[in-house]
Amino acid sequence: MIEARFGHVNLIARDWQSLAAFYQRVFGCMLVPPERHYRGRDLSAGTGVPNAALRGVHLRLPGGSADGPTLEIYQYEQELDAPPSVANRRGFGHLAFAVDDVEAARSTVLAEGGQAVGEVVTLTTSDGRHVTWTYVRDPEGNILELQAWSK
Repeated sequence: MIEARFGHVNLIARDWQSLAAFYQRVFGCMLVPPERHYRGRDLSAGTGVPNAALRGVHLRLPGGSADGPTLEIYQYEQELDAPPSVANRRGFGHLAFAVDDVEAARSTVLAEGGQAVGEVVTLTTSDGRHVTWTYVRDPEGNILELQAWSK
Protein backbone atom coordinates (compact mmCIF):
# COMPACT_ATOMS: atom_id res chain seq x y z
CA MET A 1 0.00 0.00 0.00
CA ILE A 2 1.16 3.54 -0.77
CA GLU A 3 1.33 5.90 2.20
CA ALA A 4 -0.76 8.87 1.06
CA ARG A 5 -2.72 11.92 2.17
CA PHE A 6 -5.53 13.49 0.14
CA GLY A 7 -4.26 16.73 -1.44
CA HIS A 8 -6.73 18.44 -3.75
CA VAL A 9 -9.50 18.18 -6.32
CA ASN A 10 -9.04 19.98 -9.64
CA LEU A 11 -11.70 21.78 -11.68
CA ILE A 12 -10.91 23.15 -15.13
CA ALA A 13 -12.89 26.35 -15.60
CA ARG A 14 -13.97 28.60 -18.45
CA ASP A 15 -13.44 31.57 -16.12
CA TRP A 16 -11.29 30.58 -13.15
CA GLN A 17 -11.68 33.91 -11.32
CA SER A 18 -15.47 33.83 -11.44
CA LEU A 19 -15.67 30.18 -10.41
CA ALA A 20 -13.19 30.68 -7.55
CA ALA A 21 -15.22 33.68 -6.33
CA PHE A 22 -18.39 31.51 -6.37
CA TYR A 23 -16.79 28.87 -4.12
CA GLN A 24 -15.46 31.55 -1.78
CA ARG A 25 -18.83 33.35 -1.50
CA VAL A 26 -21.11 30.32 -1.31
CA PHE A 27 -19.08 27.76 0.65
CA GLY A 28 -16.52 29.89 2.48
CA CYS A 29 -13.52 28.39 0.69
CA MET A 30 -10.36 30.34 1.52
CA LEU A 31 -7.74 31.49 -0.98
CA VAL A 32 -4.35 29.79 -0.61
CA PRO A 33 -1.82 32.15 -2.21
CA PRO A 34 -0.12 32.51 -4.56
CA GLU A 35 -2.12 32.71 -7.76
CA ARG A 36 -0.67 30.11 -10.12
CA HIS A 37 0.60 30.85 -13.66
CA TYR A 38 2.24 27.92 -15.43
CA ARG A 39 3.42 27.34 -18.98
CA GLY A 40 6.25 25.67 -20.81
CA ARG A 41 7.83 22.39 -21.69
CA ASP A 42 7.55 20.80 -18.24
CA LEU A 43 3.85 21.63 -17.94
CA SER A 44 3.21 20.23 -21.42
CA ALA A 45 5.22 17.10 -20.63
CA GLY A 46 3.44 16.55 -17.31
CA THR A 47 -0.09 17.18 -18.59
CA GLY A 48 0.28 15.70 -22.05
CA VAL A 49 -1.21 18.95 -23.44
CA PRO A 50 0.90 20.49 -26.22
CA ASN A 51 1.85 24.12 -25.54
CA ALA A 52 0.05 24.00 -22.18
CA ALA A 53 -0.49 27.23 -20.31
CA LEU A 54 -2.82 27.73 -17.34
CA ARG A 55 -3.74 30.12 -14.55
CA GLY A 56 -5.67 29.65 -11.37
CA VAL A 57 -5.73 29.23 -7.62
CA HIS A 58 -6.08 26.79 -4.78
CA LEU A 59 -8.93 27.26 -2.31
CA ARG A 60 -8.89 25.66 1.12
CA LEU A 61 -12.04 23.61 1.49
CA PRO A 62 -14.26 24.27 4.52
CA GLY A 63 -13.58 21.99 7.45
CA GLY A 64 -10.01 21.24 6.38
CA SER A 65 -6.76 22.19 8.04
CA ALA A 66 -4.21 24.79 6.99
CA ASP A 67 -2.55 22.02 4.96
CA GLY A 68 -5.67 21.22 2.94
CA PRO A 69 -7.27 19.62 1.22
CA THR A 70 -7.86 22.23 -1.44
CA LEU A 71 -9.99 22.84 -4.48
CA GLU A 72 -7.68 23.69 -7.38
CA ILE A 73 -9.37 25.81 -10.06
CA TYR A 74 -7.40 26.26 -13.27
CA GLN A 75 -8.14 27.70 -16.67
CA TYR A 76 -6.10 26.58 -19.67
CA GLU A 77 -5.36 29.05 -22.48
CA GLN A 78 -6.48 26.35 -24.92
CA GLU A 79 -9.44 24.41 -23.62
CA LEU A 80 -11.67 21.66 -24.92
CA ASP A 81 -15.43 21.67 -24.57
CA ALA A 82 -16.97 18.88 -22.53
CA PRO A 83 -20.47 17.44 -22.58
CA PRO A 84 -22.70 18.55 -19.70
CA SER A 85 -22.05 16.70 -16.42
CA VAL A 86 -24.61 14.08 -15.49
CA ALA A 87 -24.83 12.12 -12.26
CA ASN A 88 -24.41 8.66 -13.80
CA ARG A 89 -21.39 9.26 -16.08
CA ARG A 90 -18.30 7.19 -15.24
CA GLY A 91 -15.40 9.02 -13.70
CA PHE A 92 -15.54 12.15 -11.58
CA GLY A 93 -19.14 12.69 -10.45
CA HIS A 94 -19.51 15.52 -7.99
CA LEU A 95 -18.14 17.48 -5.04
CA ALA A 96 -20.10 17.09 -1.81
CA PHE A 97 -20.53 19.76 0.84
CA ALA A 98 -22.03 19.04 4.26
CA VAL A 99 -24.39 21.90 5.14
CA ASP A 100 -26.76 22.65 8.01
CA ASP A 101 -29.80 23.35 5.80
CA VAL A 102 -29.99 21.74 2.36
CA GLU A 103 -32.92 23.86 1.15
CA ALA A 104 -31.21 27.11 2.16
CA ALA A 105 -27.88 26.04 0.63
CA ARG A 106 -29.67 25.03 -2.59
CA SER A 107 -31.37 28.43 -2.75
CA THR A 108 -28.02 30.18 -2.29
CA VAL A 109 -26.34 28.14 -5.05
CA LEU A 110 -29.23 28.89 -7.42
CA ALA A 111 -29.17 32.61 -6.55
CA GLU A 112 -25.41 32.67 -7.26
CA GLY A 113 -25.82 31.33 -10.80
CA GLY A 114 -26.03 27.59 -10.18
CA GLN A 115 -28.67 25.25 -11.55
CA ALA A 116 -30.87 22.55 -10.09
CA VAL A 117 -30.16 18.94 -11.04
CA GLY A 118 -32.56 17.07 -8.79
CA GLU A 119 -34.98 17.59 -5.94
CA VAL A 120 -34.24 17.75 -2.23
CA VAL A 121 -34.84 14.28 -0.79
CA THR A 122 -34.32 12.49 2.52
CA LEU A 123 -33.10 8.90 2.53
CA THR A 124 -32.78 6.42 5.37
CA THR A 125 -29.45 4.61 5.30
CA SER A 126 -28.97 0.92 6.07
CA ASP A 127 -27.78 1.86 9.57
CA GLY A 128 -30.94 3.89 10.29
CA ARG A 129 -29.52 7.40 9.89
CA HIS A 130 -31.22 9.98 7.70
CA VAL A 131 -29.53 12.14 5.09
CA THR A 132 -31.21 15.04 3.34
CA TRP A 133 -29.48 15.89 0.08
CA THR A 134 -29.75 17.28 -3.42
CA TYR A 135 -27.62 17.73 -6.52
CA VAL A 136 -27.08 21.19 -8.02
CA ARG A 137 -24.61 22.60 -10.55
CA ASP A 138 -22.10 25.39 -9.97
CA PRO A 139 -22.16 28.27 -12.50
CA GLU A 140 -19.95 26.26 -14.90
CA GLY A 141 -22.05 23.09 -14.75
CA ASN A 142 -20.06 20.97 -12.27
CA ILE A 143 -22.32 18.85 -10.09
CA LEU A 144 -22.34 19.53 -6.34
CA GLU A 145 -24.05 17.47 -3.65
CA LEU A 146 -25.45 19.39 -0.70
CA GLN A 147 -26.07 17.08 2.26
CA ALA A 148 -27.18 17.21 5.89
CA TRP A 149 -27.05 14.13 8.10
CA SER A 150 -29.44 13.57 11.01
CA LYS A 151 -27.88 13.92 14.43
